[in-house]
Amino acid sequence: MQHHEPSVSLPTTPPAPPAMFGWQRLRIVLLACVLFSALWIPIFVSSWFIPPIRLLMLGGLQLLVFGIFERWPKRLPRWMARWLLQVLAVAVVAPFAAVLIMSVTSFSHPEVWSTDPKRMFGFAILLFIGLLVSPWIAMSALYRHINGQAQRQALSFELERSKLARDALDSRLRLLQAQVEPHFLFNTLANVRELVDSGSSQASEVLGSLITYLRAAVPNLHNSATTLGQELELVRAYLELMHMRMPDRLQFTIQAEPAALAVQCPPMTLLTLVENAIRHGIDPSEEGGQIDVSVRLQDGRCLAEVKDTGVGLSCGLSSQQSSKGLGTGLANLRERLQLVFAGQAQLSLTALEPHGFCVNINIPAQWSPAVTAPTAVSSGD
Repeated sequence: MQHHEPSVSLPTTPPAPPAMFGWQRLRIVLLACVLFSALWIPIFVSSWFIPPIRLLMLGGLQLLVFGIFERWPKRLPRWMARWLLQVLAVAVVAPFAAVLIMSVTSFSHPEVWSTDPKRMFGFAILLFIGLLVSPWIAMSALYRHINGQAQRQALSFELERSKLARDALDSRLRLLQAQVEPHFLFNTLANVRELVDSGSSQASEVLGSLITYLRAAVPNLHNSATTLGQELELVRAYLELMHMRMPDRLQFTIQAEPAALAVQCPPMTLLTLVENAIRHGIDPSEEGGQIDVSVRLQDGRCLAEVKDTGVGLSCGLSSQQSSKGLGTGLANLRERLQLVFAGQAQLSLTALEPHGFCVNINIPAQWSPAVTAPTAVSSGD
């Protein structure tokens, strides 16, 4: 069955840059400030809170520059990578930021800080962190951001590929369904034409039954999935219609476990098998024959079987070889089952003795409550 999944909206424009002072970035700056403050405070002779303040100011200014060049300019030359521009900006602003920070935090001292060796040592530490440590932190943050973008882009591509694959599968199933519908309808109308051409008194009655049948069947042909219960209703209506056309040459039985009636399957799964048995088994036989349809559950799977006692396989040919000559019905159904169930469905054709076909379908049972006793329905005897 087709599983309809919610459509995925894929981004068509580049994502907006992250917030300039987002929590993720502020957390990195705060952690770096705490770490280097712990190393700086023991050798700092003045107030203990000065190093954290200077480091926070340095980290804030460099983060500001980092965010500005993340957004500006909007277009860069092809030879210039934006991440390189951001790292260079963080390094270039470091000396200016260090001078500004030392001037602001040393305003209470009468002497100029640049003439004090101790304050110059603090300036050197600030400059070292700004020139060597901060660019590496920026590169690390950029790597994480670019890696996250690459993962999101890969996910978007995978979602798009999956969506395109689902669209291709839907298109293929619709094409196969379009091939099945006229194949079934034209074959049925050809049977009615034979009665009209032969002047049979049953032609009008059969045509009325066909109209009634088509009114119930045609709306379901365009559904993406149906149940075996609905399939069996169409099968019985079709067999009763065919029995009216050849009452002395066709008998049939239908057996189905009630628990199997809710199992989903592609439209016209069983109907294709029964029509194939009529066209290639019963019709060519002068004596006619019997068609037996059965559906049951076993080990979490659904087993459907259609037997006929028609003309059987041609002498000297294998089941697989002869099945290729049985029209497009079985080949079409086999492909639809493979597409819908992703290779988890099997369709097999075997010969019966002394003559006839047996077609088996084995599909996953999506709905499998406790199995109850089989229900037998017979008609046409």
